[in-house]
Amino acid sequence: MSPLAHHPFWKMNGAGNEIVVVDLRASAHVVTAAEARAIAADERSRFDQMMVLHKPRTPGTRCFIRIYNTDGSLAGACGNGTRCVAWVLAEEDGSNSFLVETVAGILACRRVGPAAFSVDMGEPKFGWQDIPLAEEFRDTRAIELQIGPIDAPILHSPSVVSMGNPHAIFWVDDPYAFDLTKIGPMLENHPIFPERANISLAGVKSRDHIVLWVWERGVGITRACGSAACAALVSAARTKRTERAATVSLPGGDLFIEWRDDNHVVMTGPTEVEHEGRFAPALFATAA
Repeated sequence: MSPLAHHPFWKMNGAGNEIVVVDLRASAHVVTAAEARAIAADERSRFDQMMVLHKPRTPGTRCFIRIYNTDGSLAGACGNGTRCVAWVLAEEDGSNSFLVETVAGILACRRVGPAAFSVDMGEPKFGWQDIPLAEEFRDTRAIELQIGPIDAPILHSPSVVSMGNPHAIFWVDDPYAFDLTKIGPMLENHPIFPERANISLAGVKSRDHIVLWVWERGVGITRACGSAACAALVSAARTKRTERAATVSLPGGDLFIEWRDDNHVVMTGPTEVEHEGRFAPALFATAA
């Protein structure tokens, strides 16, 4: 039987981004891709991302977090999920600031309200090999990539950046005027992105406001994506579309993103606990 049978979990959301948090700090078990898919398939525990807490790897941090997408693949970063983890840790001992670690690095979390947190998402990476891209582009503020007719493409010239995971941001007037269910999977799996990519349609409404719709790598359309919001703000500031701080509006709510002078990107937004539960053993009957 899977060690996850009867194990407790929190079903949460961060600005509408569906998150499940599982605390395995007292266990050596590592969730398999099959187990993650089984958890995501259950209505009680479905998620866009699952944040699994493990024992700290680095002194001074509270935990190491493995992040799973709906399809069982691993993600390097999830800002909305990290805020949910921050709520769990803050409720555990009443602390208001602490460090957590993911494969993308160490993240500083700070409570700014009863259910609101800021997360230092680290520094963006702009080098084509760091994102990564399959071929060299010296200027990643706009790369040669388009879909549709050559003389009248539907989308073209995205900005690309890594926020711990790869992002491509297409600049449009109205993000919701496109069929992201068709465009998203095509672009996520485009050969230019060897590790696939998160695809965003971004509409700049003012110097401090961006509207964003996101197709998440390994998930699909989500109501919010924190790392995509960070990627959009950074790319908008790089291309002189906005200032270095802005509200990013997603279907699930607003996030405030600031690209500080020290090159760190800080995301602030809400968390919500939907329910707590335990995994049914039957979930893992076929998960090898």
